[in-house]
Amino acid sequence: MINTNRLAKRFKMFAEIDSISKKEGALAKVLADILKNIGAKVKFDKAHKIIGGNCGNLVAKFKGNTGDKPIFFSGHMDTVKPGKGVKVIFDNGVFKSNGTTILGADDKSALAIIIEVMEVIFENNLDYPPIEIIFTICEEIGLLGAKHFDFSLIDSKMGYILDSTDINGIITKAPASNRFTIKIHGKDAHAGISPENGINAILVAAKAIASLNLGRIDHETTCNLGIIKGGIATNIVPELVIIEGEARSHNKDKLKKITNTIINAFHKTIDSFQKKNDNLPKIEVILEQEFSATNISDNHSIIKLVKKACENLGRQMESKSIEGGSDANIFFTKKIIAGVLGTGMTDVHTLRESIKLDDMEKTAKLLLEIIKTYIAGDF
Repeated sequence: MINTNRLAKRFKMFAEIDSISKKEGALAKVLADILKNIGAKVKFDKAHKIIGGNCGNLVAKFKGNTGDKPIFFSGHMDTVKPGKGVKVIFDNGVFKSNGTTILGADDKSALAIIIEVMEVIFENNLDYPPIEIIFTICEEIGLLGAKHFDFSLIDSKMGYILDSTDINGIITKAPASNRFTIKIHGKDAHAGISPENGINAILVAAKAIASLNLGRIDHETTCNLGIIKGGIATNIVPELVIIEGEARSHNKDKLKKITNTIINAFHKTIDSFQKKNDNLPKIEVILEQEFSATNISDNHSIIKLVKKACENLGRQMESKSIEGGSDANIFFTKKIIAGVLGTGMTDVHTLRESIKLDDMEKTAKLLLEIIKTYIAGDF
């Protein structure tokens, strides 16, 4: 029933509409028009007014023709950079960009698949439960669309987010993440004439960083310092260094411990320096939880449903744990359970990104079978 040619054309069209984070408006309008034409009631929330983007999260509701509770399908509209002027090449069943940009299969493959499924339902007069489609903004820059999503717009308590690679895996476990910004304040001075009058903030930061154990801490915990900014000239003792990093873990106690270890290392280093009259060097720390962990039991309906649907199709679906976050982490904090499914995209966030049309078709067939199985209640 899947119209493979339409699916391919839709994906190419979506991929070639610029929609880097905070600039999803043009794509959102196209998606809204298509969904309205299929029969959905479409609304946008006002998340963009908080984030500073040009459109909000899109919600499309299909009322269904069964008495079942609503279920949702979701993907995000934004892409990473370089994502302007994407030119899609389709060769031997595989979509790629021309090599100067990302492709945008992350996550426009999800948008094309979900819309194709709804087209098939109405073309074939299939039974379907109330379905809510959620297309979020700014996922790629900190899950900002989901963080500011107006959850009053939906009624679903469970569903699927299409935002992974493996079409035979469903993500049930993902870590929590803390993000931190550490500012080291030193004192400027002429580096040649009077360096002894300055306090080198880069030196202070370097001593702290050298004491840290970064990377893989254990099987469920990682940490990283990813950005260091400081100094304005080689002949000026730098008075400010800004370090940005993160810690992730599936275990909340371990996350707290590694986060504290990193921050305390900077405090300890600061304390080891002799203070000047103006109490320098000093430290400023900004700490925020980027997202909470997810942990969905294999006995949860959302997992049993997709595995039964796969069984009906002669496929197997494996529960998986990953180290990245997605909109599902944010939904989870609202007691809305989302299993994350793959669309087949590979090498995401690189110029080598690609996706097979066959994998997209398989995922579309799986969604249709999920809907059918959901109505039957046999899972």
